[in-house]
Amino acid sequence: MSSRPSADPGRALIGLLVAGTLVFGVWGWLAGWHGGADSAVYRSGALTFLHGDPLYTLDRLAGLPSWVALPFTYPPAAALLFVPLAALPAGLAWALISVASVVSLAVVVYVCLRPTRWLPVAGLTAFGLAFEPVWKTFSLGQINLILLALIVVDVLARPRWSGVLVGIAAAVKLTPLIFVAHLFVVGRWRDGLRALGTFVVLQALMFALTPGDAIAYWTRAAFDPDRVGGVHWAFNQSLNGLLHRATHDAPWSTKVALLIAAVLAVPAVWLVRRWYRRGEHLAALLVTAFLGLLASPISWSHHWVWAVPLVALLMVKRRWVWAVAVTVFFVSCVVLVVPNGGDAEFGWGWGWWVAGNAYVLAAVAGILGLTARELRRPVL
Repeated sequence: MSSRPSADPGRALIGLLVAGTLVFGVWGWLAGWHGGADSAVYRSGALTFLHGDPLYTLDRLAGLPSWVALPFTYPPAAALLFVPLAALPAGLAWALISVASVVSLAVVVYVCLRPTRWLPVAGLTAFGLAFEPVWKTFSLGQINLILLALIVVDVLARPRWSGVLVGIAAAVKLTPLIFVAHLFVVGRWRDGLRALGTFVVLQALMFALTPGDAIAYWTRAAFDPDRVGGVHWAFNQSLNGLLHRATHDAPWSTKVALLIAAVLAVPAVWLVRRWYRRGEHLAALLVTAFLGLLASPISWSHHWVWAVPLVALLMVKRRWVWAVAVTVFFVSCVVLVVPNGGDAEFGWGWGWWVAGNAYVLAAVAGILGLTARELRRPVL
């Protein structure tokens, strides 16, 4: 008689992570914890949309908890996609987004590591929760990991309807639009057109459903990064944030940041095309992701969840020293220990300046360093 196969400990661990997150989230909801500020905004944006009130000029969103004072900063299509959250209490919405985020993280790790056993997938999923961008995503109730999963599955797993998930992600937050460009750069024209079409259709739908909000967003709100907080704050780990900190919010900082990003895009696009042709699709995707983080006017530190697939890539390539170094870097919370808030960033010395721009400096050095290495490598 053949013995029954033993249970896969990796799948069991992922199941425990999901179940534990659900229990913890429901407990927090019942206890009245003040967590998930951004998930509360998602829910309130959906409620405001359903009530027919303006999303971008209302003093306070409908149903927003008293301890949250944040505006709706997302495209109007996001309010439509967040409608299922409107039926839930704010605390429970935070719990369910957290559960979906754990599942999304596991999916991302699986796609990046496969073919592999489930135990490494579960291990990196569990350890990834300690990365500063990841645990901050959970604490805020952000959807960064869900968007990450949509993009990774769409670009790397390549479903039959590839491009649609990227288009949906871009409709929720504009920054994933860079992955539409990624599809075109690597020659996946049909997928790129499908992604762009999905994005455009969702925006057109909102012009039909709520034209006032659509016009307000695309004529004003989309071009006002100050709506989401101080551009110079240390937690804004983008070239724009670095320049604003270095120049004490000089009005020309954003233009210079965009110019630097455009210059940096030249080697980045070259790397993407070269690696994609060589079959290194995850590496190419990561270059696009980190270029997007650098170029975006606002890239809060919790947007840098792309650190997890980066570690997955280093594990696949057996670059263990680099995998450990990147892990330590993102677990260290280096950008949280610097003086911050108000105008504190303007008083940094060189030591604080390096630490307070650590994500930006590391990404720039990575793109330039890898480009220099590739230039020395013969074309096969």
